[in-house]
Amino acid sequence: MVPKDVEVKVGDGALQVKGKEGSLSLPILPHTKVEFKDGYLVVSIAGNDKQAKANWGTMRSLAQNAVSGVSSGFIKELEIQGVGFKAALDGGALVLNVGFSHPVKFIIPEGIKIAIEKSFIKISGFNKHLVGQVAAQIRAIKKPEPYLGKGIRYRGEVVARKEGKRAAGATGTAAAA
Repeated sequence: MVPKDVEVKVGDGALQVKGKEGSLSLPILPHTKVEFKDGYLVVSIAGNDKQAKANWGTMRSLAQNAVSGVSSGFIKELEIQGVGFKAALDGGALVLNVGFSHPVKFIIPEGIKIAIEKSFIKISGFNKHLVGQVAAQIRAIKKPEPYLGKGIRYRGEVVARKEGKRAAGATGTAAAA
């Protein structure tokens, strides 16, 4: 069911979706047919081979993400952990101080909004793919390391921690000498 505030057009090999958050255009995948009737967006299969079935599921998912994105949007949250690690907005860029000798500037792409609350970075937008890609690019600047857990991680992400080196002699090698 497509919300009433979302406008859908099907034609010219593309699906165009427009809502309060923005507008998206998706190419219609081969072996699929997309129709908009009675408030529903119907994706049907045009063949019976394996690729047709795969394209049908992908097209249905992309269409659903486009409709929900332009009506309500998507949000990803990142968490910064580490002493002295911080983020700030500077015009159209996100400035990260994450343990390097210099601050790292990340240019915010069009269609993405970033908000900072203490040690959290909130990334929002109407394109699910772009929101996820921006979140992954920011996380890749300083991935969480396994010994102290410092770095940028998704909110709620659990980082597998490793045990560090033990003191020499604790295993008995120094005592044998």
